[in-house]
Amino acid sequence: MNHISRRNWLRTAGLSSGLVFLGGIDSIASEITTREIVTGGPIQLNANENPYSPSKNIQKILTENFDMTCRYPFRVLSDLVQAIAAKEGVDKDHVVVTGGSTEGLKAAGLIYGMQGGEIIAADPTFQALLRYAENFGSKVHRVPVNDQLDHDLGAMAAKINSKTGLIFICNPNNPTGTVLDGNKLKDFCTAHDNQTMIFSDEAYFDFITEPDYPSMVELVKKGRNVIVSKTFSKAYGLAGLRVGYLIAKPDIAKRLKAAVMANTNVLAIAAAQEALKDEEFYKFSVAKNMEAKNMIYKTLDELDLPYIRSHTNFVFFKSGRPISDLMESMKQENILIGRPFPPMYDWARISTGTTEEMQQFTAALKKVMT
Repeated sequence: MNHISRRNWLRTAGLSSGLVFLGGIDSIASEITTREIVTGGPIQLNANENPYSPSKNIQKILTENFDMTCRYPFRVLSDLVQAIAAKEGVDKDHVVVTGGSTEGLKAAGLIYGMQGGEIIAADPTFQALLRYAENFGSKVHRVPVNDQLDHDLGAMAAKINSKTGLIFICNPNNPTGTVLDGNKLKDFCTAHDNQTMIFSDEAYFDFITEPDYPSMVELVKKGRNVIVSKTFSKAYGLAGLRVGYLIAKPDIAKRLKAAVMANTNVLAIAAAQEALKDEEFYKFSVAKNMEAKNMIYKTLDELDLPYIRSHTNFVFFKSGRPISDLMESMKQENILIGRPFPPMYDWARISTGTTEEMQQFTAALKKVMT
């Protein structure tokens, strides 16, 4: 795929903001049919996975490349690196391919948290980088989210000191689903990246509904001290194959690459390359995700339960009861929902599922909440 802006890419994929909000989403979602995952167990709305199997194109690619599993992935990695570089509009030496974005998060936590390096992050937020850094002796300053359940950038900036190695920003945030004002985030990065490294986790970037929302890759291109992580696990439906990547300026990318331990595999590499070309499945995934979120919103509105309108593939809502109790009640209805996110123990995170799964979720939640 030649490099084009996210706005133009969404336009060619049929997902510009005008279409999303003016009713085109239903027709997009119905254009494609794909095999739904049948697990034989409870409905899994607890891990923010894509509920649809990878596209037929990717399934075909996996079959065709199965004989390559006897080979090490370094032989074929360069093609994926080139494809990612073209998509993001950077040179290949800015790209670090990882085993899911989680490996990239942990590599950064290791590098910037060791030897007394401190890390600043929102609370609650995604914990992989933070906990890995703590494993190696880092001190993590967890800054409570504000009243809108968004990053409190001012309070985070106030925590910067001479020991600060990295500021972690998960945007959109997991588990709250909120997204920062793009211009404010860019201003925050440019104001503080001379003091410390800033990590922008963009795992859910594909689901942002704000038009023309900027990726912090823009700042990497300008040589700023910013690291961006992205993943093929969400919109592309490749969570089980474990492939993601980091974008950073070359000297930082080189350092991160040295800290990567597991890497990814030949099937994941082949699938990711095909995923970047498969605009139809991408369009389908984003459309079905919006459809599922609207079903969740409708259910929560009917139950008069507060929630955050989400820029991700999940919805965070206030249940008014201990999450551990709600999890058990929903499990009895054959539905798994999100884990506790301290200190918000009466809030629940619901991942989007298929249309049928959302219908079953609606029936189950109404049953246990009334």
